[in-house]
Amino acid sequence: MLRKTEDLNETQTEVFDILVGFEEEEKISRKKLASRRALKARRAIEQRFEERELASHIDECWLDD
Repeated sequence: MLRKTEDLNETQTEVFDILVGFEEEEKISRKKLASRRALKARRAIEQRFEERELASHIDECWLDD
């Protein structure tokens, strides 16, 4: 009887470790996705600012002529 309990505990421990590992991988995956989204948004904002600045410089050059 003691042997069966030990096996069950080892099995339970192994299943628990697998589940915890899976949850950690999911957390890391979500963080990576959030980081990629934030970087993409930041790059889009920077590109928009650069386009505005370039447009204003072009307008200034046209007005100077």
